[in-house]
Amino acid sequence: MAKIIFGPAGLGPTNEAGKNLETYHKLGLMACEIAFTYGVYIKEKKAKEIRKIAEKLGIHLSIHAPYFINLNSPDKAKVENSKKRILKCLEIGTLLGAKYVVFHAGFYGKDTKEKSYETIKNNLTQIEKIRKERGFTPRLAPETMGKVNVFGSPDEIARLVKDTGCSACIDFAHILARSGGDYKFKETLDLFKNLSDFHIHFSGIVYGEKGEIKHKKTSEEELEKLIRALPKNKNVVVINESPDMLNDSVAGKNRYEKIMRN
Repeated sequence: MAKIIFGPAGLGPTNEAGKNLETYHKLGLMACEIAFTYGVYIKEKKAKEIRKIAEKLGIHLSIHAPYFINLNSPDKAKVENSKKRILKCLEIGTLLGAKYVVFHAGFYGKDTKEKSYETIKNNLTQIEKIRKERGFTPRLAPETMGKVNVFGSPDEIARLVKDTGCSACIDFAHILARSGGDYKFKETLDLFKNLSDFHIHFSGIVYGEKGEIKHKKTSEEELEKLIRALPKNKNVVVINESPDMLNDSVAGKNRYEKIMRN
């Protein structure tokens, strides 16, 4: 039977990774996204050790690539460095047994949205080709973004999935912020209906006219809306990015189990 599993967007330092995974397991959390926010901090040997622990505990790992990525930069060196960062995540992700490498694809800059799309699509196609050639196993998952001036609307990410064969990270908090107050659950899930499973980010969020401002604690009401909107025929991972991500992940798990019992 398809199920929804929950987990936080953070593993912590390598010397605490095993202990943290044990804690997540005891709390009933079955997912964890490793945040390589400022760089890939896990080395090869440690990645293999963490994989063994995660597999023993039944915890699904994913990776969030560094924030310093822009596949639409006018500076070719920045684009090449962005590709290298994603490929390094794929390399370590393979050793970790991670299923996805989530990343922010880029910015519009001075380009039109369509030109930005074509540039990002072409660069992502190149990365996808190298991923396959090198036998890297995680799927590429560009993320839906929360600011209106940043590439990553649900339509744009869905086009990338269709045109490049990548997967996706659907961040419903970002979608709420980008749209000015609508989660757009049904239309967004319809856009990605051909994905075999869903990798989702969710949290409370503060937003304004330009979209996302910051994440905040996730309310029980928001968690209820998400869980009831998710499909019953696909496996779903829900990663929480709130300032209280661990407790919010547990709240999501508990709410899901309560809904399933009733």
